[in-house]
Amino acid sequence: MTQIDTTFAKDWLADELADVLDEDYELEIEDATLSREIARIYKDKHPDSLDRRVYLSNLIHLQAELIKLQDWVVHTKQKIVVIFEGRDSAGKGGVIKRISQRLNPRVVRTVALPAPSDRERSQWYFQRYVPHLPAGGEIVLFDRSWYNRAGVERVMGFADEDQVEQFFNDAPEFERMLLRSGIILAKYWFSITDQEQQMRFLMRIHDPMKQWKLSPMDLQSRVRWEQYTKAKEEMFERTNIPEAPWYIVEGNDKKRARLNCIQHFLSLIPYQPVPHEEIRLPERVFNPDYERATLPPELYVPQKF
Repeated sequence: MTQIDTTFAKDWLADELADVLDEDYELEIEDATLSREIARIYKDKHPDSLDRRVYLSNLIHLQAELIKLQDWVVHTKQKIVVIFEGRDSAGKGGVIKRISQRLNPRVVRTVALPAPSDRERSQWYFQRYVPHLPAGGEIVLFDRSWYNRAGVERVMGFADEDQVEQFFNDAPEFERMLLRSGIILAKYWFSITDQEQQMRFLMRIHDPMKQWKLSPMDLQSRVRWEQYTKAKEEMFERTNIPEAPWYIVEGNDKKRARLNCIQHFLSLIPYQPVPHEEIRLPERVFNPDYERATLPPELYVPQKF
């Protein structure tokens, strides 16, 4: 490689790293339209929040490990399911976004099912989740899962006590069936305090870019905080089985929660480096008789920026 090529490669790599950091900063600027007063209060409530540079450097390192995990999953045809549960605004979506951010969406996909239809309500409870389970070489991240029945459905009265009891009887065996089929299952509960949830809800109310995250159900979760607590405690008691234990992520500090969760998830999986074929860029074929057509200007997106 010539000196010119080396210089070009270094400049290109620097530009690429800058783009990576820009993308991360874009994800982190979650309070862009937030009122100064709410932002100040939130910062005062989190004086020991992780430094952004420390957070981003650790996040990029962990995301590099996630790519290695992804390669291993594809190479060995492994099947992984990760369940993310927790109170509204606890940070489930944030960690899912950071896990999948640099991974292949054909390998790693997120499942966030809407409320069941009338037809689905008449089915076996677990039936609508089964089609979303991974095939070999896939990782599925459930943003809420079949544990809806033990939480929101129970607290909000969408499931009666007989249905909840049936769920508690069935869920451990259902998960054992998944494990026997070769699926690796990890279950995370994101835990935040009453005060932290209240603050995050207020932030969403005052931020037009986040108001879509608040539903009438979310607001009811504030009213029924203690009912959700009791439901969560029984859920742990009845479904924390040795083969598929629950892992609680302390979520009051979003950045630490994301890093801790990803690090722990990686520690659960026995992934190894896998062989890669050397990638070579083929030479471009030039046809001296080819003449590129001129396209009409109306086909182009206007350059406003």
